[in-house]
Amino acid sequence: MAQVKLLGFWYSPFTHRVEWALKIKGVKYEYIEEDRYNKSPLLLESNPIYKKVPVLIHNGKPICDSIVILEYIDEIFEGPSILPKDPHERALARFWAKFLDDKVGAVVNTFLRKGEEQEKGKKEVCEMLKVLDNELKDKKLFVGDKLGFADMVANLVGLWMSVFEEASEVVLATNENFPNFCAWRNTYISCNQVKEYLPLRIDELLAFYQDRVRALATTLATPQK
Repeated sequence: MAQVKLLGFWYSPFTHRVEWALKIKGVKYEYIEEDRYNKSPLLLESNPIYKKVPVLIHNGKPICDSIVILEYIDEIFEGPSILPKDPHERALARFWAKFLDDKVGAVVNTFLRKGEEQEKGKKEVCEMLKVLDNELKDKKLFVGDKLGFADMVANLVGLWMSVFEEASEVVLATNENFPNFCAWRNTYISCNQVKEYLPLRIDELLAFYQDRVRALATTLATPQK
């Protein structure tokens, strides 16, 4: 029996963050794919409060929430550090990770919702992009010169958001509006440090979210009885 198990969705940036950390640390683990419409008893028992992935199970004990799991992995397993050793850089990494994680709802609403939710999301995402465009000028990584905590959390805007944009045909991050962010994103995706851990199934990821967008459009077009 594996000492480390990861419950997740293959298309989830949050699951991918955890896989990324485990691979960097060289931890062997058993991956268990969950069904969002038919969650397993193991998931419901392991995360009874939120009933969400990812969940890391280590020696039979569950840890929930991708940010919390990343810190746990860094503390418990040997291998390259995920959080910086310098206290100030470590604080910066946590700050940017929280900033990015707080924008998850806005990103989802912008690209995978319609109507009032979407318009509100667009405004918040544009505000986020303004902040990032200013912060990421001439930077390859969020903190220092070593891939780490904040960069793992940044996979939402570094990769998934561009997939969302293509799937939904709602494009907010353009070179004209946010040149520094777009330059960073291009570097992020092509950087060997990052590319090694990005998901290989980009075409499938895009197709999955295109199906989500089409299903939403069909639902909205169906007359309500």
